[in-house]
Amino acid sequence: MGQFTSRGGRLSSGVRPRVRFSSDGEGCHRFPEIFQIPSTISASDMESSDSGRRGSRVELRRSSVFSTLDLEYYASSVPPRGRPSLADLYNSFYGLEVGDEAASTKTANVPVAHKVDGPQGNAAGKFGWMTGVMFPCMLNMWGVILLLRLSWITSQAGIVLTWLIILMSMMLTSVTALSISAIATNGRVTSGGLYVLISRSLGPEIGAPVGVLFSFANTVACALSTVGFAEVASGLMQEFGAVMVDSVNDVRIVGVITVTGLLLISLAGVKWTSKTHILFFMFVYLVSFSNYFVGTLLPPGPEKQAKGIFGYHGDILISNLKPAWRGADASFIQMFALFFPSTIGVLSGVNMCGDLKDSASAVPKGTTLGIFWTTITYLAISATVASCVVRDASGDIGHVLSGNLTESCVALGCDLGWNFTDCIESQSCDYGLANTFKVPGYVAGFYYLNTAGVFVATLSSALGFLVSAPKIFQCLCRDNLYPFIGFFAKGYGKHDEPLRAYILCYVISVAFVLIAELNSLAALITNFFLCCYCLINFSCFHASITNSHGWSPSFQYYSKWTALFGAVISVVLMFLFTWWAALITCCVIFFLFGYVSYNKPEVNWASSVQAGLYNTALSYSVSLLCVEDHVNNFRPQCLVLTGPPNQRPALVDFVGTFTKNISLMICGDIIMEQERETRPQNATERLVKWMNKRKVRSFYTPFSADCLRAGARHLLQASGLGKLKPNTLVLGFKSNWRESSPEGTEDYINTINDTFDSNYCLCILRMMDGLDVFDQFHYEVNQGFEPDESVDSKVQQSPARAPAEDISTTEDGDQVKTVFQDDQGKKNIDVYWVADDGGLTLLVPYLLTRRKRWRHCKVRIFIVGDEHNMEAGRNEMMSLLTRFRLDFDDVIVMTDTEKPPLAKNLSRFLDSVAPFRQHEEQQQDVSDQELRPRAPGKISDKEYEAFKLKSERKVRLNEIIRRNSQQATLVLVSLPVPQRDCPSALYMSWLDTLTCGLHCPAVLIRGNQQNVLSFNCQ
Repeated sequence: MGQFTSRGGRLSSGVRPRVRFSSDGEGCHRFPEIFQIPSTISASDMESSDSGRRGSRVELRRSSVFSTLDLEYYASSVPPRGRPSLADLYNSFYGLEVGDEAASTKTANVPVAHKVDGPQGNAAGKFGWMTGVMFPCMLNMWGVILLLRLSWITSQAGIVLTWLIILMSMMLTSVTALSISAIATNGRVTSGGLYVLISRSLGPEIGAPVGVLFSFANTVACALSTVGFAEVASGLMQEFGAVMVDSVNDVRIVGVITVTGLLLISLAGVKWTSKTHILFFMFVYLVSFSNYFVGTLLPPGPEKQAKGIFGYHGDILISNLKPAWRGADASFIQMFALFFPSTIGVLSGVNMCGDLKDSASAVPKGTTLGIFWTTITYLAISATVASCVVRDASGDIGHVLSGNLTESCVALGCDLGWNFTDCIESQSCDYGLANTFKVPGYVAGFYYLNTAGVFVATLSSALGFLVSAPKIFQCLCRDNLYPFIGFFAKGYGKHDEPLRAYILCYVISVAFVLIAELNSLAALITNFFLCCYCLINFSCFHASITNSHGWSPSFQYYSKWTALFGAVISVVLMFLFTWWAALITCCVIFFLFGYVSYNKPEVNWASSVQAGLYNTALSYSVSLLCVEDHVNNFRPQCLVLTGPPNQRPALVDFVGTFTKNISLMICGDIIMEQERETRPQNATERLVKWMNKRKVRSFYTPFSADCLRAGARHLLQASGLGKLKPNTLVLGFKSNWRESSPEGTEDYINTINDTFDSNYCLCILRMMDGLDVFDQFHYEVNQGFEPDESVDSKVQQSPARAPAEDISTTEDGDQVKTVFQDDQGKKNIDVYWVADDGGLTLLVPYLLTRRKRWRHCKVRIFIVGDEHNMEAGRNEMMSLLTRFRLDFDDVIVMTDTEKPPLAKNLSRFLDSVAPFRQHEEQQQDVSDQELRPRAPGKISDKEYEAFKLKSERKVRLNEIIRRNSQQATLVLVSLPVPQRDCPSALYMSWLDTLTCGLHCPAVLIRGNQQNVLSFNCQ
């Protein structure tokens, strides 16, 4: 094959380099001189014969099956199929070990190079930075405010404050544009515009409300622009006497017809929409603006002078520099609020991201230049109109001064040859900057041409909003974050046009057009856009401070502090403009935010919130290292040996009940070495999803080991991070200890010993119906915790652990409900505190009663005492609980624990240990130390006699428990600590005896003999 080649010179935008891979004679790959990762790979030589081409392909499959490079690998967070796994690389031998057939199969899945004839992205509907970004921004910012309200704002605020308003508004818009540019250049942006930018930056919780509000605001903004057009049109109709019904209904009729026409243009396709925008832009820029500026240079005639238009005069400019507030509501803030909606069009270019050739370069360039030219336009028009027109004029040609000035003539008109004193004093002037919105039209060379410019400006804004709103809403619907909106996600045609969303936006726009009075909603819409500005800037700031490598925008001319400044200013302006509208906006945002947060959609967009959570968790974890342990801050941080958590839901629910939101919980799954090969790669992910669906706040840690003890020992040592380290081990009870092998029982007991050696607390949960799941699902056995008697028959059929594929059988089905998920009502929690362990036996039931399902339960404490001092012992214990601030209901002193057990109960205990007895005549003069290795699990007569008294006390305590706690919902008993010389079978019989005969869950619990409760506050 030919050697590596690369085309020299610079590559134009959108052109993918073509690189040929081959191997030299020794089978080693040769790399290109220019080390650029190619997006495609040419696997054939076009100039060779057919047979040579086939041979080349086979050779490529053999030699480079594991070296194929493709940029598509990096286009998605989903692992690519064509890339070989580490196992493939590890098992290969000089690239040939996997076999030709396997290599061919793998290569077939790899994208093969295709010829690129020219720059990609020239398909219909793809625009550059001018037609796709700058023109839409400028057209949507040139609206009714510019041609109908700017002159009036100038008359109120004066030139200086008007320029200040314009510059402040554009400053905030520019800061937002910088943030938009940074976010838009941080990776490939598809359709969805602002919604995609926010949701993929801050996550679905923030992005989804913004998507709803922004699409709704664009829809209503379309209606507002349409109503502006309809009002001007109806005014013209009244001037010519062409009234259809009345002024209000005429606005409604014209508005509905206009919106319908805009809808038809939108349905014609995005490319035709863009052509329409270009025509609008050329008309506005070359004709309407030229008409206005030419009009300012033309000498005004008597009719124009009567309306206060005198051309450029220094005296007029000076008089209009200062503000002249008129009206009760006239103020700087009100003028600012009136002007600011003209800046919302800056987001129009971002909404077209999915239709741009290269959004990374188009958005920054087009948005920045669009803001620059519109700012120049606003400044120029405000300055020129205030230099040519006085504030007050009568419009009456008879008010011209024919002789000398008199003392009765006031105001600037007197110096210009006109006497407007009467209308000024009576405040009845109909013309001038302060009295009419049509001043730019009067100043223009041709009035009706300027009116046509108003038509074009309003229609272009309405069309831009109508095009962007459905695309944003379609993208939101496809993410399926809210119910009942998936119907509008469907697209049609090769450009995936959201026809259904167009119809919805059309209906909403028509509904608001029919109102014909939208002044109150205008403030709310302004707040919607200000809220969007705030979230855009906050997204940029938040992404910057997380220091994630995923945040690396190619646009570098931004600052996180300017982004934060823009976010704060946006919030301030929201409440300064209209506080009630700001409250409504915030309420809507919080409601939509709460819905998404509660439902927790299964999306992973690598948002800055995720990066921030990691940074926060890491920072606080490190900070905890400097915090010294204190008894008042003790929390039972539990390592729970559950095996696969979905196989022991009761064990998971029990620990999750008292650890959720207050302490650490880790579900440890000890995987035997022989099961590792059959365990699927996504087993961990499935089990974590199962816990999340069950709303269990726990980590899941699988660990491979040869036996239960080895795995538990390593988990005890290595689990956790810093201070977030378990201090309590939770086990399930080994119910089949009688049928288990001696080694299995010994392994279980040694795990308990290792727990205490590691200074851990210990809990053992026994469910009378067993812990394992279940009859209706595929059964799985953890060799460390063998199943209960109730499912023993199934275990005998499958004594080894089932294939790992079965561990997620309950993931997609119904969650198995356990007793710990039920409301416990007013039942009793009985605590048999027969050994002082530091207070853990008291702390766990207290934590349980703080939960909603357990809060009404009564906690009874049983302690050991003698009959003569029973009342004193009870009072002492009550005082202790009071000083511990534990609100328990009753303390019962057990005075009969020293009595011998009943004969039938003692006989039952003897029968349970009889199979493990090794009588003296069977020992054949072998000592107990020598007997244990030869006969593991056996109990010699000497050992039995040594622990006889303890055994009888366990039987007696069980009698007391069964007598007092048959109706309890949970029983906690102090766990006896195993002594080194105690046989494992005898110890297991103690645990079995203590908890047998109960109809509720039983917990054997023991602290590590260190205080977990304290009297003191420090």
